[in-house]
Amino acid sequence: MNRIGTSLAGQLGLVTLNGRRRPAPPALVVVAHGSRDPRALSTVRELLDVVRALRPGLPVHLGHIELNTPLLPDTLAALGTGEAVLVPLLLSRGYHVKRDIPDMAARAAARTRLAPALGPHPLLAEALHARLAEAGWRTPADGATRRRSAVVLAAAGSRDPDSRAGTARTARLLAGRLGVPVVAAYATTAAPTVPEAVAALAARGRDRVAVASCFTAPGRFATECAQAAPGIVSSPLGAHEAMARLLLHRYDETAATPAHPAASELASA
Repeated sequence: MNRIGTSLAGQLGLVTLNGRRRPAPPALVVVAHGSRDPRALSTVRELLDVVRALRPGLPVHLGHIELNTPLLPDTLAALGTGEAVLVPLLLSRGYHVKRDIPDMAARAAARTRLAPALGPHPLLAEALHARLAEAGWRTPADGATRRRSAVVLAAAGSRDPDSRAGTARTARLLAGRLGVPVVAAYATTAAPTVPEAVAALAARGRDRVAVASCFTAPGRFATECAQAAPGIVSSPLGAHEAMARLLLHRYDETAATPAHPAASELASA
């Protein structure tokens, strides 16, 4: 029912009070990293279908940083000199958000706005919580069991301190929902790893540990972290509706800012 109401509101939003159609909104370009795992691409496409269902009439496109097609430069080239809001399908602010995506956008003719990473944000914590619940996690009601419980938030990892700070903030947001400690851990580059985080929690008497997969889609890192889980492990976030709502939230807040000039406009200035 909520999705139907949102869909109807999206269609009505395309028409003014005097019955005329509003100008077309900037395109939403979801920027995924790319993966050699074929499940990742199908999962991202499913997520974009949820976004389209929530916002009919909004042009929604996909572009990858690497490994999968369409690549972001090709997606932007197809838009010509049109307007687009680029929303990274990335869960923290690291090198791709700071450098790769802006560099690709700067070389395109399209007039672009760049949204921040999806996390940290309460909607991301909502999706993580929902996936844990689907996997069987329940915060214990009795204090003794709660004192033995914790969650490891498994993320990809980055050398960028802003990325790690964002993941730590997401862990705090999730902890606020769960009522137990949540420790950030990483698949690569950063420390601690998931096994190290589990061992550290066990040393503190917290031997009832679940792993929350802070990954947008299945892939090598998500699989490796799941294999290191001592018990309950959630699925990647995938096409959860909270993720679609978060993509649209980043789109909306960024669409209200001025667009960057097209590369052709800069060249002729």
